[in-house]
Amino acid sequence: MHKLLTKEIEAVLPPLYSQEQVVDPMVLVKFFTQWSSWTWYVTEATREDDDVLMFGLVEGLETELGYFVLSELEALRGPHGLTIERDLYFTPQPLSAIRKAA
Repeated sequence: MHKLLTKEIEAVLPPLYSQEQVVDPMVLVKFFTQWSSWTWYVTEATREDDDVLMFGLVEGLETELGYFVLSELEALRGPHGLTIERDLYFTPQPLSAIRKAA
């Protein structure tokens, strides 16, 4: 199992609210579930104490922009103890490309 968010990835993520005026921000990280269709695309993140608050596109029951917390993603368990994974082969791309593919 790979760590969801490494220090190296965290270091390159823009801080929260830094891209509010960016028309088409870059998605730098993708998390997904193996047991359902939920996917999280991260555009920004800020460490808050022992956790990381992230912002990006969430595909689940709806597809919407929103906030999510690293500790909650790490705590989720699916059937047979499956966990959320980081897509190790994801290539950073503009948010518009992700929305177009959704």
